[in-house]
Amino acid sequence: MEQLHHEISQPYFKKLMEAVDEEREKSQVFPPEEDVFNAFKYTSYEDVKVVILGQDPYHDDHQAHGLSFSVLPGVKIPPSLRNIYKELQEDLGCQIPNHGYLKKWADQGVLMMNAVLTVRAHDAGSHSKFGWQDFTDGVISALNNRQDPLIFLLWGNYARSKKHLIDGKVHFIIESAHPSPLSARRGFFGSKPFSAINRILSDNKCKPIDWQIEERWSLDGI
Repeated sequence: MEQLHHEISQPYFKKLMEAVDEEREKSQVFPPEEDVFNAFKYTSYEDVKVVILGQDPYHDDHQAHGLSFSVLPGVKIPPSLRNIYKELQEDLGCQIPNHGYLKKWADQGVLMMNAVLTVRAHDAGSHSKFGWQDFTDGVISALNNRQDPLIFLLWGNYARSKKHLIDGKVHFIIESAHPSPLSARRGFFGSKPFSAINRILSDNKCKPIDWQIEERWSLDGI
């Protein structure tokens, strides 16, 4: 995103990158370096229709690849994503696929961004104090400056804490409990966010999202 050049040029960003590089020298860090900014590679600023904000990358082997909630083909579907699929099936009748690779959504304008973009292997939240939030808050603010309305999907208290960065008079905010097994039954199940998003897009003369993730015959790669 060209709009992020301002953030990348800030002193804090240089310190952030140095901290991540130092961590990679002594520990395993997820996602791999080449995947950290995939959310922005797959969905350009101009193409964003929907923002799904996560908190932290998956921290187990081979899971994180730069898109919130998504995992690569061949990786076991994490519990939160399995609950997302269950709600998607209940909401729109989509079939639950045999993998958790969500790039199809990104290709249609769904920006799937975590607030923190890296994590030490097997240590959830370990990079939460590195300064990533300065960068991702900058992303949210840049998107908030868009003149055309976007849809922000805020699942759980952490995502909701970013609500103050969004002008609700311009953009649409859909919020509910987080899809994790600990909270999905406290307001995520039955929230029907996917049909709500498509209604908003249609009402604003935008093409709805095709949420169906197709089965993959081979799960060994992309």
